Amino acid sequence: MMKKVIALAFIAINLTACVSTKKFNAEKLKLDALNNELNGNLKNCNDEKSALATKAKTLQDEVDLLNKQIAFMKDNNNSALRQLQDLSVISTKQAESINKSLENIGSKDQYIQQLQSSIARKDSLNMTLVMNLKGAIGNMDDKDINIKVDKGVVYIDISDKLLFNSGSYVVSARAKEVLGKVAKVLKNQPDMEFMVEGHTDNVAYKGDANLEDNWDLSVKRATTIVRILQKEYKLDPARISAAGRSEYKPVADNSTPANRALNRRTRIIVLPQLDQFFKLLETK
Repeated sequence: MMKKVIALAFIAINLTACVSTKKFNAEKLKLDALNNELNGNLKNCNDEKSALATKAKTLQDEVDLLNKQIAFMKDNNNSALRQLQDLSVISTKQAESINKSLENIGSKDQYIQQLQSSIARKDSLNMTLVMNLKGAIGNMDDKDINIKVDKGVVYIDISDKLLFNSGSYVVSARAKEVLGKVAKVLKNQPDMEFMVEGHTDNVAYKGDANLEDNWDLSVKRATTIVRILQKEYKLDPARISAAGRSEYKPVADNSTPANRALNRRTRIIVLPQLDQFFKLLETK
């Protein structure tokens, strides 16, 4: 009897250890997956930070050069003014003209500082927008959704396989999921306008008889997305425009199926607020 009890106890201990090991392994897999995701997000942030630092250095170099030019002009004007005063040949009108030139230089110096501040603010807003978009979209495949900043403009490229069936401008079931996440972020930027562009590959269109070619298809896809953003996600239509680029703005050569897939995309462009910069350029 005692031997049976010992045997049963031994079996129970082994079963408990086995279950605990499985649970431990399952939890470890979850933690490893979470760690990989966090490392990916950290790499994206570091890449964006590096790009922003490079751009900031370029702008600072330009500002430093302008400041040196201003300092040089100030020194020349001051020297000329002193020489004329010492020679007692400067007229009142000439003195006023030189003083006015010095005042203009001071105004340009202030203008450069304002411009530098505006550029820095714009870059900061763009970076915030990109991080919000990436956070909203989550861990979707980077090959299907690409968000980037190029020359101060935010671009959101969405592969057509997420939005449309081949040769169609009717949205797929998954499109609503993607567009809803993007629309949520854009809706929180009421001062920004954006454009929806349709792009195709160079394969001749042979679908709907109502559409003549890739021009028609690209425009129709753009207007389809615009209507969804307006009607289903309540974005202000006054902030949206639609455009079709057909096959003429490829991101890759159309020689392979993989490259043609890259060219079939919908691009959402967050338009820069040019009116703010035009105001800075107005004559004071």
